[in-house]
Amino acid sequence: MTTTAEKNTVLLRTAFRAVESGDLDAAEGMLTEDFIANLPGSPEPLRGREVWRTGAQAMLEAFPDLKIEVQDIFGVDDKVTVLLRFQGTQLGAFQHFEATGRQVSFRSIEVYRMEGDKIAEEWVAPDLIGLMQQISPTPADA
Repeated sequence: MTTTAEKNTVLLRTAFRAVESGDLDAAEGMLTEDFIANLPGSPEPLRGREVWRTGAQAMLEAFPDLKIEVQDIFGVDDKVTVLLRFQGTQLGAFQHFEATGRQVSFRSIEVYRMEGDKIAEEWVAPDLIGLMQQISPTPADA
């Protein structure tokens, strides 16, 4: 018998595979209409599927070969916590950094809350400092 926690971890893995393959429509369809994103640096939660899609699209435009590795995942009741490793090549602009052609690798710790068979809320803590260090211009680039 499959538990709710097991169903939720399968849903999240499916969503990550959809993002990795570039199928943002499928991934967005796994979110509730009133999806909530809790992001570092944002004083208030951001609401709506379009917030999620904008962030996912920016990542895929900057790192079109993005790979998402689930390093650890566990679920309890309506929550799933996951440790991810993102890897890719920066072939497009990201934040204020132009494409470098560099390979990057960074981790993120993320917690998701589910409602029924949809992802309703996320709390993400990506290692953006580590990512920015990898794509920042070096003195040789200047």
